[in-house]
Amino acid sequence: MAQRLKKYYLDKVVPQLSEQFNYTNSHSVPRVTKVVLNRGLGQDGSNSKKLEYCLNELTTIAGQYGVVTRSKKAIATFKVREQQPVGIAITLRGDRMYAFLDRLINLALPRIRDFQGISAKSFDGHGNYSLGLEEQLMFPEIDYDQIDQIRGMDVTIVTSAGTDEEATALLKSLGMPFKA
Repeated sequence: MAQRLKKYYLDKVVPQLSEQFNYTNSHSVPRVTKVVLNRGLGQDGSNSKKLEYCLNELTTIAGQYGVVTRSKKAIATFKVREQQPVGIAITLRGDRMYAFLDRLINLALPRIRDFQGISAKSFDGHGNYSLGLEEQLMFPEIDYDQIDQIRGMDVTIVTSAGTDEEATALLKSLGMPFKA
C-alpha cells in the first residue's frame, strides 16, 4: 500500500522542488533516503528486562524490530564492559519510513506541550537532519499507563540533498514544522 506522504512527495513536492532549484532530471530532486531511530540505554543496558522493554517500545513506535548496539571495548570510568548493550538503533526505509515520518510530522510533534516548532539549525552540512525527542509519550501507539520511565530518543532524517538549503526546502515541503 502506498503511503500518503510518499504520494504527496511524488505528486506535489517533486514538481515544486524541480521548479525552485531548476532540476532538469527528476532523479536529481532530493528525497528522504532513510530515517534512523536511536536510543542510548545508559545504566539500563545492564538490566535485561529494561533492555527488552526499551526494544519493544521502539519496535511499537517504528513498526520494525531494532538492533541492540553493544560496546566495543571496556571503559572502567563509565562502568561499561566489553560487549555490554549501550543502545538500540532502528533504520527505516521505504514505506515504513514514510509512515513513520507522516506520524512524526502530523501526530507526534504537535502533541508536544508548548510546541513552537523544531529548530532549523540541526542540519549537519550535508543535508541530513537530526532531532532529539525528550519523551516517548508523544506517539499515539504508546499507552501512558504501560510505561515505567520516560525516555527520549534521537531521530536522524537522511536525505539525498547535497546542501542544507535543499534539505530544508524538502523537509518544509513535506510539512516539517520548523520555527519561524
